[in-house]
Amino acid sequence: MTYERPNIARMTGYTPGEQPDGGGVIKLNTNENPYPPSDAVMRALQTIDGDALRRYPHPDALAFRRAAAELHGVEADRIIATNGGDELLRLVITTFVEPGKPIGITRPSYSLYPVLAAIQDAPLATVDLHDDWSMPEDLARQWNDAGAQLAFIVNPHAPSGTLYGVELLKQIAGAFAGVLVIDEAYADFVDPDLNYSSIDLTKQYDNVVLLRTMSKGYSLAGLRFGYGIGSKGLIETMTTKTKDSYPTDAIAQALAGAAIGDQPGAAETWQAVRGERRRLTAELVTLGFGVSRSQSNFVLATIPPAVAGGAKGLYEALKSRNILVRYFDSERLTDKLRISVGSPEENTALLKALRELM
Repeated sequence: MTYERPNIARMTGYTPGEQPDGGGVIKLNTNENPYPPSDAVMRALQTIDGDALRRYPHPDALAFRRAAAELHGVEADRIIATNGGDELLRLVITTFVEPGKPIGITRPSYSLYPVLAAIQDAPLATVDLHDDWSMPEDLARQWNDAGAQLAFIVNPHAPSGTLYGVELLKQIAGAFAGVLVIDEAYADFVDPDLNYSSIDLTKQYDNVVLLRTMSKGYSLAGLRFGYGIGSKGLIETMTTKTKDSYPTDAIAQALAGAAIGDQPGAAETWQAVRGERRRLTAELVTLGFGVSRSQSNFVLATIPPAVAGGAKGLYEALKSRNILVRYFDSERLTDKLRISVGSPEENTALLKALRELM
């Protein structure tokens, strides 16, 4: 006998990247920042005392929200703090999508979106990206025709790393009839010369929520802290009605606040990742890989046709050498590997292994 809801019984859960039990593994499969958190974060950790654990934390992470609001040039009541960016994804679905109503996504995209939709018993309104990962001009119309109440765009795109411009996002936000979530988990790694900033979209449109996370750019994946930026109406609904009572703990609030307050410290790691991204891309191309132009802390590499065993075989061969990358057994990705940008030493070891294997 099963007690699951029927839609839960039918679904398949999310498959996270492998997390090795021991040391000695070069981990380039889950897009973690290869550099440690800033010194400000480590100093803040040393100040945590027993009272911080004995008492409940601030239910809305007010100090962090004020710091994030100052950084982004918005009011604090337009920011919500969550237990990782993934909790914000779940929260917007449970708040704005009726069970049985569609959720819009592009394909391919972040593989957690379909899982969260299935939990809500919400069908998917899926629109295929073009071969160069660009979006169809009628994307919003297709979602509207399907009756989607909410849609996700990850920007820079995962798993390709493609960056979509603000003007395109503005067109989609203006045309889409539901809530548009722009998942900017990797936005910290965008080349500064591109002047990418979508904050004004949340001021111009009342249906836009931006997702940000401390996991990638601030080297705090183990902390589980994210936040959303949106119109006061959207944020207030989640803050006062649907979020957990204490979604972020006291230690996470303190360290996330220290991290976001130390922009120079974080920016050093972003610059270092961008430099290694350029090197890794150039070296992979020299080896015969096709590499999408990435603005994230990972690259998507198409395997040369002559490689025995293809992408899956190369993934397994690297794993046998204690080097983890990400292989997706899904449509349009079976000939590709997603490779996180590691430290210079990690990237050099990866490239050495690839030369030997190929």
